[in-house]
Amino acid sequence: MSSGGSDLVRFVESVLGVSFGDSVSDSVVVIITTSFAVVFGLVVFISKRSSDRSKVVKPLVVPKSLSVKDEEDESEALAGKTKVTIFYGTQTGTAEGFAKALAEEVKARYEKAAVKVVDLDDYAVEDDQYEEKLKKETLALLMVATYGDGEPTDNSARFYKWFTEGNERGIWLQQLSYGIFGLGNRPYEHFNKIAKELDDLLCEQGGKRLVPVGLGDDDQCIEDDFSAWKELLWPELDQLLRDEDDVNSPSTPYTAAIPEYRSVIHDPSIASVKDKFSNLAKGNVSFEIHHPCRVDVAVQKELHKAESDRSCIHLEFDITGAGIINETGDHVGVYAENSNEIVEEAGKLLGQPLDLLFSIHADNEDGTAIGSSLPPPFLGPCTLHTALACYADLLSPPKKAALLALAAHAREPSEAERLRFLSSQQGKDEYSQWVMASQRSLLEVMAEFPSAKPPLGIFFAAVAPRLKPRYYSISSSPRYAPNRAHVTCALVYGPSPTGRIHKGVCSTWMKNAVPLEKRHDCSWAPIFIRTSNFKLPANPSTPIIMVGPGTGLAPFRGFLQERMALKEDGTQLGPALLFFGCRNRQMDFIYEDELNNFVAQGAISELLVAFSREGPQKEYVQHKMVDKAAEIWSIISQGGYLYVCGDAKGMARDVHRTLHTIVQEQGGLDSLKTESMVKKLQMEGRYLRDVW
Repeated sequence: MSSGGSDLVRFVESVLGVSFGDSVSDSVVVIITTSFAVVFGLVVFISKRSSDRSKVVKPLVVPKSLSVKDEEDESEALAGKTKVTIFYGTQTGTAEGFAKALAEEVKARYEKAAVKVVDLDDYAVEDDQYEEKLKKETLALLMVATYGDGEPTDNSARFYKWFTEGNERGIWLQQLSYGIFGLGNRPYEHFNKIAKELDDLLCEQGGKRLVPVGLGDDDQCIEDDFSAWKELLWPELDQLLRDEDDVNSPSTPYTAAIPEYRSVIHDPSIASVKDKFSNLAKGNVSFEIHHPCRVDVAVQKELHKAESDRSCIHLEFDITGAGIINETGDHVGVYAENSNEIVEEAGKLLGQPLDLLFSIHADNEDGTAIGSSLPPPFLGPCTLHTALACYADLLSPPKKAALLALAAHAREPSEAERLRFLSSQQGKDEYSQWVMASQRSLLEVMAEFPSAKPPLGIFFAAVAPRLKPRYYSISSSPRYAPNRAHVTCALVYGPSPTGRIHKGVCSTWMKNAVPLEKRHDCSWAPIFIRTSNFKLPANPSTPIIMVGPGTGLAPFRGFLQERMALKEDGTQLGPALLFFGCRNRQMDFIYEDELNNFVAQGAISELLVAFSREGPQKEYVQHKMVDKAAEIWSIISQGGYLYVCGDAKGMARDVHRTLHTIVQEQGGLDSLKTESMVKKLQMEGRYLRDVW
């Protein structure tokens, strides 16, 4: 063996810690050294791969329910503390904001409290887990909104259905103390229905009600309602969460921190810009409020005649191949954009260039949470123009919390003082009059206080709420138009009490939308479907009555398309009355030719139209209903269905009163039995309303 080979063998012997002796041939040396090289290379490769892996951030999949490890961690966190669970059911984010703000205040007031904020939809993966989990709760606070005509919000619907339908549980929540704050709108008939029902059921099933259910009214100042409810809550929580020695001592004054995001300014030459609406769903997913689907506008046309001084738009979204599934009677949620005029005004008031590229984050640079802020409305980076156009509600009256945030960043002391007064209890009446009754938009308020220029992280977290989707009853049937979702939208345009011309965000967008039939580079919007219980009877031969003036006709147009398709398939249809109303036949009789055709083809038995501006006296749909009282009574007393769609504050209330009168007079019933029968119609799902 050569001297070089001998040296190599000695090196291998020293590394491996073995002796090969003196009789080692050259060929053996080659085998040994080659094997050593291979093994050494593998060690280096595996080490390198392991090192590289440590640098890769893997996506974390968080299950909806707690794992065993999570529950162990939770138990450790509860050591010596009392668990307080704050649930929320929200449609627009207000209830979630209240829940998180309440959590921060509970933490600040009570050292013994271990607070957890829970989305009702995330509370349990399967319905049969609700009971097991609720049995472990001892102190729960619920912030629950009522949506539409007495319906639960999307994220609370599953829990609500489970809890209200399980009526045979008996007394099983004796360990639970609870409080509920409801978010509703008083003009609606079923004001705060969900909060009231949950409160009654929790009490019936053994829960201890700490305070009366809070009835927040978003038609006035819901923040004041929430504050008043909390003032009732604190003395009760003092008894549960403060030591005996501390119960009678005054609580530490609490001042809520102003929510904020961490904002980062980006170099446009380096950062990649996110498209508008960065939350668009991708791949094989279900489309919902948090993950809408981008669709083009296929058709857009004016429905009013040239003589009309108002506008109503017919718009068709092209859903071909989008995977969107809807049924006749469902709603479509549409995310529209603020106009360029509004965006430019907002940019000036903020003192920021609209091409500024930035991102906002709900955590600090080290990954720790900033506080009670809601998740950021967009994934950055994006330009300020895009952020203001797509994600900021700039035209609604600002909440009191927004005024406080503006006050904190007003350079002029007198402006800061005025803003603080408007947001205070002492300034309640002036806020109610100057902001709410006058319908002053956020931009109008900011223009009155020009020295208040909040940083972008404050503006998007605490001043401008997230721009919400607008909901429309789909005015088509998928059986008739499988690749389109039709919308019938009245343009919102007119003077506000301050003299400002108010232009509705979504209706203005629809009015200006450019359809695919006119330009390849057409308008588009993110949309999603919200299911509704506003459905035709399962048996097509069941008689129906439809009441829908103006754009309240929208779902009935879908109903009639459905009935036409069924009739063409040979299905026997029951009688159908349609009560429609508008101002003047020559101005705003929308879909007139279609409706007459539905009559001719037998989809409608009788079309009754009230024209409120044609005769010497105004005539509305409820007057036409009185004329047909006997026929209406005959239909509803023999198993028929009554549908009402339109304005909740005026028309729907008048129609409801008229229905009471018809039932009482035609049925020969006293007022108590009349009320009972109308309630029965609602409970059986034969008196349905789609109102706004």
